[in-house]
Amino acid sequence: MSNAYCPIVATLGYVLSPDREHVLMIHRNARPDDQHLGKYNGLGGKMEPGEDVAACMRREIREEAGIECTSMRLRGTLNWPGFGKHGEDWLGFIFLVDGFEGVAHAGNHEGTLEWVPRARLMELPMWEGDRHFLPLVFDADPRPFHGVMPYKHGRMLSWSYSRL
Repeated sequence: MSNAYCPIVATLGYVLSPDREHVLMIHRNARPDDQHLGKYNGLGGKMEPGEDVAACMRREIREEAGIECTSMRLRGTLNWPGFGKHGEDWLGFIFLVDGFEGVAHAGNHEGTLEWVPRARLMELPMWEGDRHFLPLVFDADPRPFHGVMPYKHGRMLSWSYSRL
């Protein structure tokens, strides 16, 4: 039996308003069985066979918010061992979307979409780990970050990253 590491590959995107003062977040309040219930999160989801991470990010934002990304930057990668509902490992590609066309929906099957002031982002209920990497998504450092954030039973165990 191989012990190859086979995480679920996903994207996570933070869409900036045209004035760059607000971020589009989903308030996960629609499904009682949702692992993320009550939390705010960026938009995104699992990569499908045959698409690259940029295509995945565009598709997820189109599906979840009804807008078309015209400009985005990879801000980092995050390895989340043990993050899934049943202890699955996740590998996330984190994007900042700084250009889009269209008007975002009010919500989708996972919850309500809200334009949150950037200055208030850290006040929202979210995964505890998000508070560690979110500042790196929005800071002025052009280098992407590459982080590891193990979870166990829904709790973050540690956090480390490097920048290249």
